Amino acid sequence: MNTFDHLLTSEERQFLDMLERFANEVLVPQAAATDASGAFVHEQLATLAETGMMGANLPERWGGADISAHALFEAVAIVAGGCGSTVSALTAHYLATDSLLIGGDDALRERFLPAAAEGRMLGAFALTEPNAGSDPADMRTKAVRDGENWHIKGKKCFISNGGVADFIVLYCVTDPDAGHRGISAFVVEKGTPGLVPGRVEQTMGLRGGHVWELDIDIVLPDTNRLGAEGTGFRTAMKVLDNGRTEVAAMAVGIARAALRTASDWAKSRMIGGAPLSDRQGIQWMLADMATELSAAELLGHEAARQRQAGERFTTAASKAKLFASEAAGRIADNALQIHGGYGFTRDFPLERHLRDLRIMRIYEGSSEIQRNIIAGRLLA
Repeated sequence: MNTFDHLLTSEERQFLDMLERFANEVLVPQAAATDASGAFVHEQLATLAETGMMGANLPERWGGADISAHALFEAVAIVAGGCGSTVSALTAHYLATDSLLIGGDDALRERFLPAAAEGRMLGAFALTEPNAGSDPADMRTKAVRDGENWHIKGKKCFISNGGVADFIVLYCVTDPDAGHRGISAFVVEKGTPGLVPGRVEQTMGLRGGHVWELDIDIVLPDTNRLGAEGTGFRTAMKVLDNGRTEVAAMAVGIARAALRTASDWAKSRMIGGAPLSDRQGIQWMLADMATELSAAELLGHEAARQRQAGERFTTAASKAKLFASEAAGRIADNALQIHGGYGFTRDFPLERHLRDLRIMRIYEGSSEIQRNIIAGRLLA
């Protein structure tokens, strides 16, 4: 029984059991080859769509699985434990569909969300720029109204799925004098003239979940705008609350896989005629790893509880993302240490787990930004 089974319906438990089998049978066997080749996870996303995961964050009305925030947290963790690259592309897709769900009107939702939920369309979320990472107010991509159209020009960077997405939710400045209140969001469809994907970044980890530069010089109709002018920043921040909880779930999923690998190794590795797990030092390492993992899970599910209740959960999401991303790195590092020299080889998944986890302390708001958010709320 999963520690968090009491938070789930019987249908959700069945869904997660199915997803666990899928991850073990489909994702895990491909993960090392995907990392080695650096090929984008097209095949994994296509097969994942058959499970319903591409729309797991969406309500049934828009083609989604309509599962609770607790079940979504566990589902993302399961996919992450199977393949970090796949879950990276999946959660980037969620950022795009959450943007439409939170900020769009029904006409835009109908155009994109059912197809996205079925896996017929892949989304991307374009917020970050070369000079605007931690503070979107520094954004330089600008949209200028021209009658019923908008001329949008600028550059984005580190955009997950950006070069292969069927639609991109693009954040840009519509009123340069209004600061955060001058940012709006638009949906850009694949093939729009003037949308030019640049190079794929050569990343340390998540090598099958690609990130792109985007050069933008496009014209869009006003009907592609999400919500009223100037509401883009508010939409993006709500989306990132969801996204940070999902980063916590990703970190938890990979940490679970690392701890399981380390525990199995310690029990089977014989040293001086006795299993490595008989050594008190190893037992204490495993105990600390398990304790940190439990703390990360609890923080993640507290953020999920607040999300499910419709509460403002910015602080809970930041705490979960901050702790889980940092704890998972320590857990994976200790798991590698327990394996000794074997852990440093690619015969085991631990070095890949470490590389995949490193970005989680940076993207969707670095650990330092999360600490600023938490302290700011505490001192307000």
